[in-house]
Amino acid sequence: EGRGGKYAVISKDLRWTYTELAHTINRIAHVLTEDYGLKPGNRVLLRFPNSPMMAATYFAVLKAGGIVVATMPLLRAKELVVIARKAEIELAVCDHRLAEDMEKTVSQSDFLKTVIYSGSGEPGSLEAQMAEKPAEFEACDTAANDVCLLGFTSGTTGEPKATMHFHRDMLAICDCYSKEVLKPQPSDVFIGSPPLAFTFGLGGLVLFPFRAGATAVLLERAGPDDLLEAIPFFKPSVVFTAPTAYRAILQKLDGVDISSLRKCVSAGEALPKATFEEWKAATGISIM
Repeated sequence: EGRGGKYAVISKDLRWTYTELAHTINRIAHVLTEDYGLKPGNRVLLRFPNSPMMAATYFAVLKAGGIVVATMPLLRAKELVVIARKAEIELAVCDHRLAEDMEKTVSQSDFLKTVIYSGSGEPGSLEAQMAEKPAEFEACDTAANDVCLLGFTSGTTGEPKATMHFHRDMLAICDCYSKEVLKPQPSDVFIGSPPLAFTFGLGGLVLFPFRAGATAVLLERAGPDDLLEAIPFFKPSVVFTAPTAYRAILQKLDGVDISSLRKCVSAGEALPKATFEEWKAATGISIM
């Protein structure tokens, strides 16, 4: 919150300093608790593309003592209904462009009844409700071993299962892997492709940069071609993506300036040795 002159998060059409991000989080927390009755331990479903509002809403739920259930935009009502039932979710916050399946979910769910839509510009939108709220919010007095995130598996072996993550887990991945292995600096700019609904994306594109006081670039579309366009523009120093994307980018590197990169992180699938070696030969950087 004290890094007012440093951009915390950037998108194609938005740049927030840490102070602006903090004020946005606090206003959303006021909306959730005062207008929708969010109590500590309540689950809140989030459905956004990667965006600054997704990150702010995520932290607002945590600051209010709620439990985040983040979902990918690709999921449809059939999958969302199962998640809402298993987590007993009554409230969702959703990008207005994803309203169709969200409304279908509400109509089919025994639990989910209330959705706050973001980005529509309508009087009832999240942004409109935030406008009347104060910029300060007293954080809920949570414990280190309180659940703050339910991360659902993909469901490839049956119905999705919920994995529980504690508040201390959020800090542990920042102060263990990120601090000791990745070693980010406040001057770093992070970019990548994993959805924030995946813990790979949450850590690499939000928690790690924010914990270090660095900058996160959040792209709604982040396929290989999108990354190849975004890297020369935003000049990130750290990229998080999957081996498939590294392989695809290798085929199109000619004439593209990716010299700003100093760290490359891979997850999501096994990294083939050939991809590792070709990437190092082409860029001089070893994929982590």
